[in-house]
Order: sequence, then structure tokens, then C-alpha cells
Amino acid sequence: MFNFQNKNILVTGGDRGIGQAIVRGFAASGARVAIHYHHHKEAAKLLRATLPGKGHCLVQADLANPGAVKSMVDFTLMILGHVDILVNNAGIYQEHPLDQTDYLDWQQIWQQTIDVNLIGAVNVSYCIAQQMIERQQGRIINISSRGAFRGEPTATAYAASKAGLNAFSQSLAQFLAPYNIGVMAVAPGWVETEMSRSILESPTGDLIRQQSPTGRVARPEEIADTVLYLASEAAAFLTGAIVDVNGASYLRS
Repeated sequence: MFNFQNKNILVTGGDRGIGQAIVRGFAASGARVAIHYHHHKEAAKLLRATLPGKGHCLVQADLANPGAVKSMVDFTLMILGHVDILVNNAGIYQEHPLDQTDYLDWQQIWQQTIDVNLIGAVNVSYCIAQQMIERQQGRIINISSRGAFRGEPTATAYAASKAGLNAFSQSLAQFLAPYNIGVMAVAPGWVETEMSRSILESPTGDLIRQQSPTGRVARPEEIADTVLYLASEAAAFLTGAIVDVNGASYLRS
């Protein structure tokens, strides 16, 4: 469906779940992909070994560490030469009900979530955008969440981090447009991933699937297809858009 021949892509959190589907989608479309991971090196190595094409690489960093982010981007640019498309997919989700979480845990979860989900993506975007500005072209796509709009009552930090990521995406889209750089966000609802499997296979899973009139949740490949479309030339004028991919489980206008 898409042609990304001669394009270089960096996908954060590319070793599993939605990120893995995005990596596979770009590789199948001819791109060279830098697969970022934090802890799961073996999963990232296995993924790279199964990808079509050549030149794919692994890059490691704790995105909560600004110095590690810069080193990771520098290494990516050394291997690939430049990055045409950045997908900020890495993120964490931690439950912390206000009435069941002590104050120290509350602070720690909030800080960690914001550091990875928002500040990490902000810092990767800053470092990558410098070379995009020099080249006068590029695309940045941020993976947000339905929770940014619908709310996450027991994971308030997650919802807030994604709402911040949406605002950052739109602000950056306005700033970078004169440089021919597009910035978009994708806001999925529930997705069938390793992270969500235990919940979706529990009795709660039926209630989650019933949130959508389709009676199911998204497949990772459906999120990946949306990302690839936004990365394509056909979507250039969608810069600043936040695209909902939630099966009508939450509608906004």
C-alpha cells in the first residue's frame, strides 16, 4: 500500500506491541528502520532478524534520561545518516487509584510516566528535528491515546501525559510547518498487545470490547497502517491532526 523506499525511520518502543507492528509496516514498505528499545534487547534482535530488507539497526536508551536520548539519536544518525520519519511510540502505563496509592508512590508514578511518555518524546523530537530542519523535510508522528480525551480514572498520569503529547504535537506542527516538516498524533483506544492481553482475556475484556459498536478492540496492524498513511506524502496537509483510531468507542467533535 505504501512506498518508503530510501526512507529512514526511527521508532521508539519498536521492540513489541504497536511499535513492532509499525516497524514491520515500514520495513515491508521498503524503509530502513532504527528499532529503539529500553530493556527488551532480545525481542528487538529477533524482530530485526525477521524484517525484510537491509540496513535495519537497534538503538537503546532510557527515554527518561535526556543524556541517553541524545546519545541514542546521535548513534541513529551515525548509522542511518539521517532520519526522514520519527515515530514516538514508547510509553508506560501504571495504575494508581488515588484512594489506594500512598503519597510517595503517587509522586513516583507521576514523575516516571511524565518523564517517559511526554518528556522523552519531547526530547527525541527536539534532537531529531534539528537535522530535519537542516534538510527542510521530515515527519514526526506521536502515539497518543483515547485516554487523553476520555480520561483514565485510575491512571491519571497516563492520561495527562498523552494530553500533553497532543498539545506538544499541535504546537510543534505549527512551528515546523515552514520547514516542510509535518507533525501528527494517533490516538488509539484499546489494542490487542502483549501488554493488554491479561486484561482483555479477563472478564473485564468483554466490557472493554463492548465499548466499541464493532464489538472488538484494535489490532496493532490497524494502528500501524494509520501511522504509515500519516507518514506518506498523501497526508502532508494533515499536519497538526490528531487521528482517533478507537472503533467509535469514544467520539469527539
